[in-house]
Amino acid sequence: MDEIKVDVAIIGAGTAGLSAYRNAKKNSERVVLIEGGPYGTTCARVGCMPSKLLIAAAEAVHQIQRAPAFGIHINGDVRVDGREVMARVKRERDRFVGFVVDSVENLPEEDRLRGYARFIDNHRLQVDGKVVHADAIVIATGSSPAVPGMFRDLGDRLLVNDDIFEWHDLPGSVAVFGPGVIGLELGQALHRLGVDVRLFGRGGNVGPLTDPAVLEKCGTTLAEEFYLDADAVIGALSREEDRVVITYKHRDGGQRTESFDFVIAATGRTPNVRNLGLENTDLPLDDRGVPVHDPFTLQIGESHVFMAGDAANNRPLLHEAADEGRIAGDNAGRFPDIRAGLRRSALGIVFCDPQIAMVGCAYSKLSEGCFAVGEVSFDDQGRSRVMLRNRGLLRVYGEHGTGLFKGAEMFGPAAEHIGHLLAWAHQRKMTVAEMLEMPFYHPVIEEGVRTALRDLNSKLHLGPRPVPGCLDCGPGA
Repeated sequence: MDEIKVDVAIIGAGTAGLSAYRNAKKNSERVVLIEGGPYGTTCARVGCMPSKLLIAAAEAVHQIQRAPAFGIHINGDVRVDGREVMARVKRERDRFVGFVVDSVENLPEEDRLRGYARFIDNHRLQVDGKVVHADAIVIATGSSPAVPGMFRDLGDRLLVNDDIFEWHDLPGSVAVFGPGVIGLELGQALHRLGVDVRLFGRGGNVGPLTDPAVLEKCGTTLAEEFYLDADAVIGALSREEDRVVITYKHRDGGQRTESFDFVIAATGRTPNVRNLGLENTDLPLDDRGVPVHDPFTLQIGESHVFMAGDAANNRPLLHEAADEGRIAGDNAGRFPDIRAGLRRSALGIVFCDPQIAMVGCAYSKLSEGCFAVGEVSFDDQGRSRVMLRNRGLLRVYGEHGTGLFKGAEMFGPAAEHIGHLLAWAHQRKMTVAEMLEMPFYHPVIEEGVRTALRDLNSKLHLGPRPVPGCLDCGPGA
């Protein structure tokens, strides 16, 4: 069996793996990138890019359908051609994947190794017919959809989000389990494209939200548009020929039995570590079999092995995977000189409508009694109302004594943009007073941020109480 000696071996050529490779090469001469599956990141193939393509189609038809509210009327029915929708999704998805594949294939051939890696011992990996001996190793194997046992008998009537982007046409009906990020985005998009959707959850959670007020506003608002039960009671679930029959307690009371073309399991993801042969090493593992690692250095225990990206399961987002790859690759390349890397302020966005944004410290993680909350409703916010996007709530958090801005949770219009502004302020460790010194134009949705910050500043006892209906920035701010 051929043996290859390298300084750093990186398992996985996704976002985290590619970032780890680039940074390991800065400090080590011989780095190999190992991949057994197809090139192309989770984001490009089955994640953020194809899902946003589907959402864009849904937003287009939704804009047309609500045009009469502006006094604009369209003659005839709006027709959604599911085949054309999915053809564009796949065509553009393949284009994005192509960019990633090209970037990998442009790497030096001697730095790429095709095959699935498995640990022989702490330093050796078996990759098909080769053995790779590495001084340091980065595990960047990504994650896969987690499917609860209750769905295992549904056969090809059970889908995960990866499967949806291979559809040639839109189905007539789906039951989506899991109102997290994936479930919310896909469930609402499919509903707007004419698919009959039921979205079921457990425990009352919606998206990543932890603030009770924002969570309630989000759940109530979305449930007005399509069927969403965040704490569903499922009585029975079975496959009957080419349909899935579900009996459930309807949110309005009473029991319903309905059949669907498919069940979509949006019930979370699990790190791809099961087939790595970690039992052949002395790496510390948690009760799920995932290596225990430092979130700032990505080092597993005191070893020469590092974790990055979705496999690490810290913050399963593309920009976080890239950051973790940078940290893990840098440390693997300079091992044993281990350094804590920069972890940026937490920022998460859900592309439902209205959107969700999570910034900095989540409400559930704030120290009890040490913070105050400011808020603004977008129901009457000026610019939002002009555009008929006036639904939502922003809550901002500040620390007593210091006035530091600690974080925010938002469900509302333009959250993808407002989230960035707030994340930048959080990373710069700005106080609420400093944020209020920043310019706010009129009329813009961002004026709502100022309203919330003024409310927060007064509750921190660092400024005057806001004047109800203040007109210094125009009506409806």
